[in-house]
Amino acid sequence: MDAMIATFLIQDGVTSGAIYALLGLALVLVFSVTRVIFIPQGEFVAYGALTLALLDSAKVPATISLLVFFGAIAFVLDLWSMRRGTDGRTFLRSVGLNLVLPGAIYGLTTVLAPLDLPSFVKALLTIMIIAPMGLYIYRIAYRPLADASVLVLLICSVGVHLAMMGLGLVFFGAEGLRAQPLSNANYTMGMLMVPAQSLWIYGATIGIMIALYVFFERTLLGKALRATAVNRLGARLVGVRTQLTGVTAFMLAATIGAVSGVLIGPITTIYYDTGFLIGLKGFVAAIIGGLASFPITAIAAIAVGLIEAFASFFASSYKEVIVFGLIIPVLVWLSLNNAFHEEE
Repeated sequence: MDAMIATFLIQDGVTSGAIYALLGLALVLVFSVTRVIFIPQGEFVAYGALTLALLDSAKVPATISLLVFFGAIAFVLDLWSMRRGTDGRTFLRSVGLNLVLPGAIYGLTTVLAPLDLPSFVKALLTIMIIAPMGLYIYRIAYRPLADASVLVLLICSVGVHLAMMGLGLVFFGAEGLRAQPLSNANYTMGMLMVPAQSLWIYGATIGIMIALYVFFERTLLGKALRATAVNRLGARLVGVRTQLTGVTAFMLAATIGAVSGVLIGPITTIYYDTGFLIGLKGFVAAIIGGLASFPITAIAAIAVGLIEAFASFFASSYKEVIVFGLIIPVLVWLSLNNAFHEEE
């Protein structure tokens, strides 16, 4: 292996690692606030990439029908919870969030999908379609189990993952799709050719990390999420609405997943079940970060991407084994150096 090949491998590793960093940050965010190991995070990536690919083909994506379906189920659950009486404001809020919002997105997408839109506009429309799914997934699957044990929440996550993957097969089919890049430009840096799509990935990853830092440090809602992450019961006792923080965490995770899908869709063919494997690699980074540290998770994700790139060159048949094997020494080290509660 010469210097040129090593340079290309490093570029591929950093590009993949940036995507894994986004997913790892989303997993840490959700787990810190809700204690949910969010296995379906990768499905938002697949949904985002496939939705963008269908918009590029001037087709109405099936995800808008899925969004309306999720909203309807959430509305029925809200009606059941309000069966013993509620005020008009709560009912109208439920109607607005669960029926009006997905209906408006459905109508907007139906009108805009056949048009020849710029790539950036189609990317924004994709994020608009996928992001609210986080709200509905939380309401349907996780909010009724908010006080359950971590094991129960993990089992629920497995069920949600299988359901979303099955729905992906129904709505998108078994064929893989690839989206158009946000920009077709290429830039030369020495002997390295850097596509503009890779620069979009780097920029989006850095931008989201900065935005998350500002959100947690400077906003009241971000501080409420931090308080919930530190002590859920204590946050509730001092007036923090833990249901709102849970919804916010899932919305942010779905948005990050949609952005990741938009970024990765043009550089690889995405199938309905591709998101699971991508999400697992983000999970490796999150485990190395202890499911608690955002900076360590981001650094670990870049390392995972680099190791995967070099492993694909030296031992392509074992690259997945090498990547997922990284968590074994980390888990051993954590088990020997930390005292965990029995439930954890």
